[in-house]
Amino acid sequence: MTKTRVVSATVSNPSSSSSSTTAATRGSTATAPAAKRRDSKLWSETFDVRLGATQPLSPKEIKRQEAIFELAQGEQDLVEDLKLAKKAYHDPMLKLSIMTEQELNQIFGTLDSLIPLHEALLSCLRDARKPDGSTEHVGHILTDWLPRLSSYTPYCSNQVKAKALLDQKQQDGRVQDFLQRCRQSPFSRKLGLWNFLDSPRSRLVKYPLLLREILKHTPGGHPDQRHLEEAMLVVQSVVADINRRTGESECQYYKDRLSYAEDGQRDALIDRSRTLSCHGELKNNRGLKLHVFLFQDVLVITRSVSLSEQPATYQLCRQPIPIRQLDLEDVSDGEMRVGGSIRGAFGNNERTKNFFRVSSRSGGPLQSHCFQASDAFNKQQWINCIRQAKDAAALTGEPPQTGRESCSPGKLLFYASSGCPLATPPRTHEEYKKELLVLRRLLETSMLIGPNSSNADK
Repeated sequence: MTKTRVVSATVSNPSSSSSSTTAATRGSTATAPAAKRRDSKLWSETFDVRLGATQPLSPKEIKRQEAIFELAQGEQDLVEDLKLAKKAYHDPMLKLSIMTEQELNQIFGTLDSLIPLHEALLSCLRDARKPDGSTEHVGHILTDWLPRLSSYTPYCSNQVKAKALLDQKQQDGRVQDFLQRCRQSPFSRKLGLWNFLDSPRSRLVKYPLLLREILKHTPGGHPDQRHLEEAMLVVQSVVADINRRTGESECQYYKDRLSYAEDGQRDALIDRSRTLSCHGELKNNRGLKLHVFLFQDVLVITRSVSLSEQPATYQLCRQPIPIRQLDLEDVSDGEMRVGGSIRGAFGNNERTKNFFRVSSRSGGPLQSHCFQASDAFNKQQWINCIRQAKDAAALTGEPPQTGRESCSPGKLLFYASSGCPLATPPRTHEEYKKELLVLRRLLETSMLIGPNSSNADK
């Protein structure tokens, strides 16, 4: 089944070398399912009423404690998974020379640096727990810790290359056998290596949701309220920055994998693209598989070329189509006539479903291409992404800004922006602190968050 990867406004995940589509969220790789949780328990199962307050807890406070407990449990699970990835996968493959040190460094990236980062938060959350198991204040811990998530940037930016190399190495018999044995062992919970490597990105996208849930159940006037509101602003800023940088990294990776049969196929719009709105496998009306890329200003139609022990390359088979000169048509099911010499290219019931057409007459003969998506959802993703790109180009006259969300396993949503150079240095912890001072002043004057904002999600 064809995976479509969209690049859109949130944090994202690397795309696999197989077809996938990136659209208004981000991405182009098949996503790995989120790692299966171990047997989990509720906070109420850990609360010792004999050591607690004399007054019974309100339903709202119980929900608040459950949300805080879920945050802490998630940190513990992530730390265990990261340590497992190193101990059960990285170290044995290095010791047994199943992969070279250079290959393992590419696949595992900066994973080691994330372990102490999350251990620090877990330690603070445990210290904040009272003897009865409840937690009174958590906001100040989060406002101090969340800026450190900027260290995720190199890890997430490397994921698209890591996934491509891992897919390539799994064609090696020794690698395949080792990973299969691990997957069949109880310690892996029947998950593949990529599930563990992708878990940090999957965790990152959850922080805004977890914080919102804690804030939602925090009473107005609670000392934690102001800190949690600040923490929400911080995490949104950090995640947006990581998304943008990761999106630019993924875009550059695929630009580097493009192969041109003729010099005339090269286009400055491709060269200057910094964001990839959507990409993935589509079929034409003859049933031939194509890999299509929607960069911020140009649509590129390619064929995927896979060589033994080499990452896939994408050979252009048509002239790139500028977004500003592209016309889009949603083809109703049953209207498309399909043909070609490949028998069985389309199933009897799927021959004329999920098609759309793009065309352009940019200083030359009419180009018209009919594409078939794998299903109705995939088709709609493509249509939405192309429309958004066209609208942005028409409104701004500048390269459209796209974010990206990955349909890959547990992807992060990225707020990738075409106007921000990849080389911009990440903000330091001190710079975040200065920003927080400004945010506090804005909060105090109700310029950003009104007095009843804590009830917004209730």
